[in-house]
Amino acid sequence: MLSRSCFNLLNLDDYSTDWTRIPRVISVPGIISDFDNDSNGAVSPQNGAVSSVSSERRIIVANQLPLKAYRDSSSDVKKWCFDWDKEALVLQLRDGFPADVEVIHVGCLNVDVDPTEQDDVAQFLLEKFKCVPTFLPPDLISRYYHGFCKHFLWPIFHYMLPLAPNHGELFDKDTWQAYVSANKVFADRVMEVINPDEDYVWVHDYHLMILPTFLRKRFHRIKLGFFLHSPFPSSEIYRTLQVREEILRALLNCDLIGFHTFDYARHFLSCCSRMLGLDYQSKRGYIGLDYYGRTVGIKILPVGIHMGRIEAVMSLPDTIEKVRQLKNEYGGKIVLLGVDDLDMFKGIGLKFMAFDLLLAENPVYRGKVVLVQIINSPRSRGKDIQEVEDEINKVASETNRKYGSKEYQPIVCVKGPISFQEKVAYFSISECAVVTPVRDGMNLVPYKYTVSRQGCLDETGNAAPKKSVIIVSEFIGCSPSLSGAIRVNPWNISSVVDAMILGITMKDSEKELRHEKHYKYIASHDVSYWSRSFDQDLERACAEHCRKRFWGIGFGLNSRVIALGPNFRKLSMQNVVSAYNCTNSRLILLDYDGTMTPQDRVDKSPGPQVISVLNSLCSDPKNIVFIVSGRGKDSLSKWFSRCEKLGLSAEHGYFTRWSENSEWESCDLAVDLGWKKIAIPVMEHYTEATDGSCIEEKESALVWHHQEADPDFGLWQAKELLDHLESVLANDPVLVKSGQQIVEVKPQGVSKGVVVKNLMEKMKNKGKAADFVLCIGDDRSDEDMFEAIASSVSNKWLPENAEVFACTVGQKPSMAKYYVDDTSQVIKLLQVLSKSVAV
Repeated sequence: MLSRSCFNLLNLDDYSTDWTRIPRVISVPGIISDFDNDSNGAVSPQNGAVSSVSSERRIIVANQLPLKAYRDSSSDVKKWCFDWDKEALVLQLRDGFPADVEVIHVGCLNVDVDPTEQDDVAQFLLEKFKCVPTFLPPDLISRYYHGFCKHFLWPIFHYMLPLAPNHGELFDKDTWQAYVSANKVFADRVMEVINPDEDYVWVHDYHLMILPTFLRKRFHRIKLGFFLHSPFPSSEIYRTLQVREEILRALLNCDLIGFHTFDYARHFLSCCSRMLGLDYQSKRGYIGLDYYGRTVGIKILPVGIHMGRIEAVMSLPDTIEKVRQLKNEYGGKIVLLGVDDLDMFKGIGLKFMAFDLLLAENPVYRGKVVLVQIINSPRSRGKDIQEVEDEINKVASETNRKYGSKEYQPIVCVKGPISFQEKVAYFSISECAVVTPVRDGMNLVPYKYTVSRQGCLDETGNAAPKKSVIIVSEFIGCSPSLSGAIRVNPWNISSVVDAMILGITMKDSEKELRHEKHYKYIASHDVSYWSRSFDQDLERACAEHCRKRFWGIGFGLNSRVIALGPNFRKLSMQNVVSAYNCTNSRLILLDYDGTMTPQDRVDKSPGPQVISVLNSLCSDPKNIVFIVSGRGKDSLSKWFSRCEKLGLSAEHGYFTRWSENSEWESCDLAVDLGWKKIAIPVMEHYTEATDGSCIEEKESALVWHHQEADPDFGLWQAKELLDHLESVLANDPVLVKSGQQIVEVKPQGVSKGVVVKNLMEKMKNKGKAADFVLCIGDDRSDEDMFEAIASSVSNKWLPENAEVFACTVGQKPSMAKYYVDDTSQVIKLLQVLSKSVAV
């Protein structure tokens, strides 16, 4: 299969027809024969899947295609039959896209297709359903899905560590390689159909967490979103993963990452901070991480349900009849309902124990209250599933033995699979939904229950009062959005019993109020709202792609893409040397920490290599070389005592010295340092409360450092300290600002930009205006220098033909026009310049 971008490139006339687009809803199943290439399976330009017409497209990638596949047993040739799975979320989300958007699905089928049939099936599904199947060998599926996904990654994301042989599985390199291989197959299928310049790709869930790396590596400008439907664990749990950085970096190759709740997003951001050193920023309601020049957006929005689908099912005659049957079956009894998958995290056993305790402590409810538990089929296989099933059967049997009779069964287990239509019928007749997993990503059962109760009928067939009660676990994603629900800790069985009693005895008027509150939220935050909101944010996150230049670095799963502005480029050493040799009055301005020496170095004093290169540059009479630092003058004087001709500017320009033999000059500002008496006690309070923090006192400034503190707590305390200092120093002539793991208070009017301006003016006044300026820095305070240099020509500080090189260390947003990768490249550049003197 060729991608649409290939046809655009070739512009073949054979494919210029405006082909008919697949309708948004297909009600008739498609059928393909195993042996006959009949009209249903024929390929023609009129129903081909690849179009040369430029239209908006969304490529939805998930582990499973939203299709039902089965053999037609009535046919002698056992034809394959396909139809849409209308309960699939990745199909329902299409309602949130504009009507003219074409949607292509990429994923696996829920059946095993023989290799000899795969090409025909793939072509048929692409033409008829706009679906691209990923055919994985059975052995790969077993190791990828049942191995790594369900028995290793999924338990960890639900906070279960493999602490013992019977308590989860240890990391297996073989299953990890299978996970990588399967993700690569998905990437290959996406590449077959994508037009990377136009299409948006939306990847779903933990099965495909490293897929973004493969896609970004192949298409640097790809418009890529990811939504995680499971919890994201806290950093203490996540950091136990042996492949933790590979997965984090893969997700950061997206443009937008979505989570159901703030907790999940917060845990992800904490992992990025602790393991990759990345801090997030919040601006105008949007959260973003800067990752190699790209801003990776963080989206927090719980998924919704398809309202129309439930309402349509409720109105079916079969559903109405099923509701009537269930009312007759449970007539006169209060029905509590649970609907859960068969897995270890759904807390079904704990729920049964709570119901057992309810009947034990409250004999009045025996014979009057029934717990109906619908158990969906498990999504994986293994001994853990069997253990959960055995526990459920044991508790249910014991409860029914103690409190049941021929006419009354306290716990009724309805084992799946059962149709969605039947579930809606059960929702309609239940007074209370009990949804108490010990951990779950979202869980839409309360939403579906609420909508089903909205349209329930009474015994006469008329509309019944709209009321409902929901008991919901604190540990599932839908809990924060259900403000009228009874929230419980599922591990606390007594509290669950109390919640059940409250649900049973609650007045109808209160049930109606709670129901109305939930229904309004669910109706306004349905699946189309969710997908539309994510789609709009993805478009916004990708808006700058066309204005940036991209290139890839790294290998394998550590590969990433650097994005730079059109005027921001890597400093060319050759261009700098050429300009250096052709000029006669040079000004070289260098920050120290993070520029001349790495930030993480314990010994901050300059080494022999730094001293040597500075002395060599200073020995050229055409050069004026300055270290412009935030450090105090005593430290700088001591460290650079061997550089007699080196200029020093300390404390961001408050003190300046042109050479070893000259005196330190303070700025011309009349500075009152009385504010220190107010600021020091405040900083001391935060230092005492923040382990690993310290105070640096300079003559003109105070700096609170938190680089040795816990990353999250240190950042939190820094924000609090910033607000506190701004409040108490509001009437003092000082500036309070945050930097790289610091909070600094300094006099107003003091900055590195002022230093640059003064140096240029003095050189001009001496008749030696700088015709070459090289300025290198790495943090926020250096941006003042870059800004001053950018305005130097218009302000007549420099001649119009001056060669100016403002350069930051590292690829990041900056006022500088150039960058170098790290401090080693800074030293290498200075060494080359010092040697070029003799040329």
